[in-house]
Amino acid sequence: MLNRGVLIVRPKQPYLDWVAGLDDSGLEPDVDGEKTIYLIPSFEDDDEAWEILEDFYAEVFERELLAWHTDEAAWPPNRTFAMFKEWFDIELHSVVEDLSSDEIIDDED
Repeated sequence: MLNRGVLIVRPKQPYLDWVAGLDDSGLEPDVDGEKTIYLIPSFEDDDEAWEILEDFYAEVFERELLAWHTDEAAWPPNRTFAMFKEWFDIELHSVVEDLSSDEIIDDED
């Protein structure tokens, strides 16, 4: 078991509305499709998980916006924790099992 928790976010209607307002292509994220799984520090209970999320939400919010649109000028300003919770369904999981014997490699290093 890894000393990490997991965060999964799925776009809600405000995110989908933002995407639709970018252009008229009709393309929009697949809410049930492939998701990025974020490893976060481990936590013992829901209160601690939400405290950790409050520390990381801004980076996750930016990554989710960047995944759809790279022009930061089109991103919504003043992205708060409350806005993050309005824009995304949030799942937090405290148990992470690593079933692979391969070394974990961070390709961003």
